[in-house]
Amino acid sequence: MAFIGNRFDVGVAFFSPSPRGYEANNDFATQSVQTPGGSVNMPAGAFVTPGDYESRLDWFLIPSFGYNYVLDDRSTIGFSLFANGGMNTKYNDRPPFENFAVFPNQRVGPYPDGSIGPYFDFSSGQPMPVTAEVPGTVNGNPNGVFTATTPTGINLEQLFIEIPYTYRLDGGKQSVGIAPVLAVQRFEATGLEPFMQLSVRPDKVTNNGMDWSYGMGLHFGWFGQINDQLALGASYRTKVWMSKFDDYAGLFADGGSFDIPAMFNLGVAFKVQPNLTLAFDYQHIFYDENHAIANSNDADLTACQVAGPKPSYCLGAESGVGFGWESMDVLKLGLKYDPIEQLSLMAGVSYNTDFLKTDRQGLFNILAPATIRWHLTLGAAYQATKTDEFAISFAYMPKETFDGTSPSLTQVQTGSLYMEQMEIGVGWSHRF
Repeated sequence: MAFIGNRFDVGVAFFSPSPRGYEANNDFATQSVQTPGGSVNMPAGAFVTPGDYESRLDWFLIPSFGYNYVLDDRSTIGFSLFANGGMNTKYNDRPPFENFAVFPNQRVGPYPDGSIGPYFDFSSGQPMPVTAEVPGTVNGNPNGVFTATTPTGINLEQLFIEIPYTYRLDGGKQSVGIAPVLAVQRFEATGLEPFMQLSVRPDKVTNNGMDWSYGMGLHFGWFGQINDQLALGASYRTKVWMSKFDDYAGLFADGGSFDIPAMFNLGVAFKVQPNLTLAFDYQHIFYDENHAIANSNDADLTACQVAGPKPSYCLGAESGVGFGWESMDVLKLGLKYDPIEQLSLMAGVSYNTDFLKTDRQGLFNILAPATIRWHLTLGAAYQATKTDEFAISFAYMPKETFDGTSPSLTQVQTGSLYMEQMEIGVGWSHRF
């Protein structure tokens, strides 16, 4: 911002993360139970009904705005407002977790062969009602409180406000900048009733409406024009410390904590010719700082279903299970070509490392199937007048799948997360 003068920029992106969802395979675990009437083949625990689960809500509007004001020949101050897409899914057709709880008011107890599970009237194959007097059994789903509903999914939205101050050094060839970062998040989860059984706060897991979170961080940057051809840049945004999502204290680790991870960027731009520039960026996102995102869900959750005190890895607890993400590296390559003075043509490609630590944590990410690895972009900017420039861009993210299991939730059953994306952006810049 130290080099762009007095100006403002406004833009909007039309973003579509579709299709996205989960395909469950027909290989869930079964068991043969011996009954007085013979052998009965039954599921051996929770499973996802085989089939394709595709999320709805296909288009999102993401705005951005920036303003820069030159204070003197060395310093500027500005204002930036931008939104960040997050995790969003909405499964309307059927709840993916419909088999994660027994039937409403179904008894749970010992099977005739000694194993423990949902109790049936084995002569009819129907659930044993709660009123039935079966010694040693309990009501596994009182009045259907743990029965999954639709729509199933989550929605996380983030808004950032930065106020950057920059100062030029080395005769104006370098600059440093600092910006306080203000952030607002809002979140909602629906259809996660079966997971209430695994939480230290069952009433704070799902269907509690939209909850808000607020926080602050800092952003630092440096830019250097090394010579007429070469420029370098670096920036670091600290973790943005956020207030907790109190209404979802039983879903996210540490009672609803959801800080925004830190991010580091390093970039280089080289002018091959006066009208042709190549750029390369490296970015690292510290997802491991956010326990709700990074904590593993590959743990035996049986102890989380007890009525008394629960272990620290249960949902909502200090070390509660999360989505199993790891920190991510992103490599970006860009090209800018100016065929005439008023027109710039741009293209870019980026690649990021995998988002999950192992292939044993796939199922929980039905709620956030962030499988994308490649981004392919095209854009153009046209200087319509001395003061006004208009830009348009298109990005396509090819469909990526992630195959895996979730032994802690569905034993041996396998499945595939998938997502494809595209985005159309338009912008206007005005100098004054």
